Amino acid sequence: MTALTVTADRTRFLRLALAADAVVTGGNGLAYLALAGPASDLLGPGAGLLREIGIFLLVYGAAVGLLASRPAINPAAVKAVIGLNIAWTLGSVAAVVTGALEFSTLGAVWAIAQALVVGLFAELQITGLRRTRR
Repeated sequence: MTALTVTADRTRFLRLALAADAVVTGGNGLAYLALAGPASDLLGPGAGLLREIGIFLLVYGAAVGLLASRPAINPAAVKAVIGLNIAWTLGSVAAVVTGALEFSTLGAVWAIAQALVVGLFAELQITGLRRTRR
C-alpha cells in the first residue's frame, strides 16, 4: 500500500498541471466557439478561424483532462502534450511577429499572453514529469 501512495504522490503535481491545462484550454475553446463574432472584431482573425480553433481547443482540452484522470499517466502522452504546448507557444509568437493572422493590437497582446500561459503549462508539465521519476 505504501508503494501506491508514493506513486500517487509522485504524480500529484503532474496531474494538477495537466488538469489546469485542460480546464483553461477547454474554457478558452468554449469562449472561442460562443463568442467567435465579437472576438473576431476585437482580436482580428476571422470568426470561422476562431470557431475552428475553439473546436480544436475543446478536443485537446478533453484529451488532456482524460490523460490527467487516468490511473497511470503515460509519460509518452505527457511528452506529446508538452510538445504540442511548446508548438502552440512558438506558433502564437510566430503568428504575431509575421502578421500572418492579421491581429489587431489587442489580438497580438492576447496571442502573446496565451503563448505565455501555454508555455507555463509546458514548464509545469516538464517539472511534473521529472518529479514522477524521482
